[in-house]
Amino acid sequence: MQKVTNLDLRTVTDEDPLRICFVCLGNICRSPTAEGVFQHIINKNGFSSLVEVDSAGTAAYHVGEPANSKSRMVADQNGVALNSKARKFEYSDLEYFDLVIAMDKENLRDLQRLDRKGHYRSKIFLLRDFDPVPGDREVPDPYYGGINGFEVVYEIVLRSCESLLDAVRPHIKNGSDRS
Repeated sequence: MQKVTNLDLRTVTDEDPLRICFVCLGNICRSPTAEGVFQHIINKNGFSSLVEVDSAGTAAYHVGEPANSKSRMVADQNGVALNSKARKFEYSDLEYFDLVIAMDKENLRDLQRLDRKGHYRSKIFLLRDFDPVPGDREVPDPYYGGINGFEVVYEIVLRSCESLLDAVRPHIKNGSDRS
């Protein structure tokens, strides 16, 4: 599959920001990492008022918990804060968010099943659809492994989120003036 570079999005303004939700299974490792990394990237590029970033899990295993300590440690070592609390992705999120970005194919299928009538399929992607080096298109779950797995996830997420910003930048009003 070819990297996604063209997105069918409206023009994004301060009054009507882009809303992105990153989704994994429990919302304590991969999706909060993606949320924190993407928030860091948009802040660094001067887009904080133009993009709203969130994360959620397809399961409710960890609702209310902070990101995994290893995820937070790796992010912190890279100057990125992971401040979110785990929550479950709900059907209403499909309507609210402009882009829903899944970490792996199983979560992608869960999101597509939630969208029974197919109204929101055009806004659901895998994060690695934006990765210049997509591999198997999945962000591996580091939950049961050592710190190395969390470092690998961070690198994949960083690379993919930088490319995601490149894909949304043309839709940001005055986006070329803010980089």
